[in-house]
Amino acid sequence: MKNIFTIDTEDWFHANYEDGLFQNDAAVKSTVEENTEVYLEALERNNATATFFVLGFVAEQHPNLVRKIAQAGHEVASHGYGHQLVYKQSPEAFREDIQRSKKLLEDITGKAVLGYRAPSWSITEESLWALAILQEEGFVYDSSIFPFKNFLYGISGAPRFPFPAVQYHPEATNLLEIPPSTVRVPGMNIPFSGGFYFRALPYPFIHMFAKQVNREGHPVVFYLHPREIDPQQPRLKLSKRDALIHYYGIGACRRKMEHMLRDFACQSMAEYVNQKR
Repeated sequence: MKNIFTIDTEDWFHANYEDGLFQNDAAVKSTVEENTEVYLEALERNNATATFFVLGFVAEQHPNLVRKIAQAGHEVASHGYGHQLVYKQSPEAFREDIQRSKKLLEDITGKAVLGYRAPSWSITEESLWALAILQEEGFVYDSSIFPFKNFLYGISGAPRFPFPAVQYHPEATNLLEIPPSTVRVPGMNIPFSGGFYFRALPYPFIHMFAKQVNREGHPVVFYLHPREIDPQQPRLKLSKRDALIHYYGIGACRRKMEHMLRDFACQSMAEYVNQKR
């Protein structure tokens, strides 16, 4: 079974723990190109494809990187423009954000953008209205609803596997929702397939949980960020809790990612969606 690998292609300073943490127009050194190159090389070595959810701001600053991703045979999808939480935007601001991002990416690649992932999984019970807007704007699938709830994101009890988004909004009749992978234990879902969870867990547990998802008949949806494989990145001024979430395990993450690509065949979300069709 082929699994799904996704990279939320944003820079080291894109984080949503608190308002005003960082401004996109700050004069800082970007690291997104060099870190994304690591993923591209690893994917090529392992004959794998992936979906890069590219932030519109990154596409605007690094159009050649977006072209390189597309020319390597990977899917370019939208991560919005400015990395703002959906549930802190108005519907009008959200529509403008995704329109701007989608047009940027399509102009650069010459290909239709089919998929969207909200910054920090921020389509929650407060912002389910966004699903209808995504369909209206021509998206085929969304990957923004995390089936595990914490202080920042998630919907408790959300389906663990791909499902029609109409389940959460009556106007999202043709939108497919593709959540990140979790394993089920009595009473709750346990995340493992990306971000802090991937960095915090020993690789044998990630491997075991991924195999369990496959035995249930579904691909694993892995997800990482360019900054997560870069121990030398600049550091944000974060609280102890947020620094732990943001930076814990970064030193070993590249090795785990490489191991995962050797152990699990991976494809893009677009390829998976086309197979489902």
